[in-house]
Amino acid sequence: MFSQSDIDQMQKKGITPEMVEAQIEQFKKGFPFMKLVKPATVGDGIIKLDDEELDSLIDIYRDFEGSRIKFVPASGAATRMFKHLYEFQADYRVKGLECFNDKSFGSIYTFFNRIKDFPFYDKLYNALWAQGFKMEELIEQNDYLPIVNTLLAHDGLNYGNLPKALILFHKYGDIARTALEEHLVEGAQYARDKHGNVNIHLTVSPEHLDGFESLIERVKSFYENHYDVTLNISYSVQKPSTDTVAVDMNNNPFRNDDGTLLFRPGGHGALIENLNDLDQELVFIKNIDNVAPDHLKPQTVRYKKALAGMLLSYQKIIFRYLHELHNSNPSFEELKSILEFTQDELCVLPPKGIDLTNPAVLKDYLIRILNRPIRVCGMVKNEGEPGGGPFWAVNPDGTVSLQIVESSQIDMNDPKSKAILSSSTHFNPVDIVCSFVNFKGERFNLLDYRDPQTGFIAIKSKDGKQLKAMELPGLWNGAMSSWNTIFVEVPLATFSPVKTVNDLLRDEHQPCR
Repeated sequence: MFSQSDIDQMQKKGITPEMVEAQIEQFKKGFPFMKLVKPATVGDGIIKLDDEELDSLIDIYRDFEGSRIKFVPASGAATRMFKHLYEFQADYRVKGLECFNDKSFGSIYTFFNRIKDFPFYDKLYNALWAQGFKMEELIEQNDYLPIVNTLLAHDGLNYGNLPKALILFHKYGDIARTALEEHLVEGAQYARDKHGNVNIHLTVSPEHLDGFESLIERVKSFYENHYDVTLNISYSVQKPSTDTVAVDMNNNPFRNDDGTLLFRPGGHGALIENLNDLDQELVFIKNIDNVAPDHLKPQTVRYKKALAGMLLSYQKIIFRYLHELHNSNPSFEELKSILEFTQDELCVLPPKGIDLTNPAVLKDYLIRILNRPIRVCGMVKNEGEPGGGPFWAVNPDGTVSLQIVESSQIDMNDPKSKAILSSSTHFNPVDIVCSFVNFKGERFNLLDYRDPQTGFIAIKSKDGKQLKAMELPGLWNGAMSSWNTIFVEVPLATFSPVKTVNDLLRDEHQPCR
């Protein structure tokens, strides 16, 4: 199937022919849908904390003296933020103002009517001025193309080509902050250690690394002085070895015009390898576009600390049980008590057919279930946002546990699965605190805890030809399938994603009035 030049191309990426052949077989077979049991709800898989519990958990985190880091997947391009502006740009060139008659351009009206409310307005105004344009005159004359061009193009603000991290998100008087800067501020408030160190790890695209480093160099000392911290910023890129081969519609390798194989990034699930390279004891994970301005940060900070405290409290119990299981000979009654903990607290139900009346079998099962990475995931009430949610699901080993499941993983032709999805109450905002240190102080290899059957196949195109692309198991989905998982309800105020540029006009992203 592969020529020597194909094999050379693979080797440069750190990919073997066997890996590519396995991916092609996966395209042929497809991925199975998740077997849902029921939605996770408050009192049945999701914990709801009262103020006293929050304070107690925050105290636990405050006493933690170990290492910690904030992990931010930050390589995502901002292109999709401006999708409707690109569509308007193309249509305006053909139809002029007639394109406003199309109802789909309602968001464009909003964009221009409230253009002064965007945090990048002053920067855009000055960029237009430098080109000899006045913003007010352009809008008064309905001459919108120079504004959009200047916002998106290389010779303007270049926002259409930058990562979201480098886009201005919030305004504070005469200054504005990028999404990246907001993560620095957040990290200073909940990820600092006893010595004032704040470790932040950013995954970036190679072509944007210079931009990240330039911004950090410009603002680092300001935030360090303002929050009395030392910011330790590290970077990594998605490993080429996690790219996946594309195939044509007949499942044959898709080739570029020059005959080379087409490889595509494996999606955010590939970042499990970047996460696996970290060596801190506690890791906070949050998406780059989910940040709030300062007046809304206190609730985010409070719950982040509480989630960390909850992880530490559960981890302490798990480690105690594992020490008992390894270093003593617990009675059958003690084993049953630990089993109740795995079922009632960790929400892991044993597979059917396993003989847990046999003490040796039960002990081995408990060690396997307890000795895994652990994560505590915030969940918000579902307000119609697209994306994954919390469910009880059947795993490949027959256990039932808490999983974050994307809608694409659910068989919408199955009435039962569809009903479970429709009765779901919460949404995954990617608000995670995790640890991958075992009870001996050793690190887990996170690659051992993935479910490879939770990937995703999408139809794409290149050079006018359709192709199939494969994404690896999602970072907080199948890539963490065999982790111990705890879901906690967090306030909606802690979730303020920016998927389109107009989201920056929402109240939660506007200055406090």
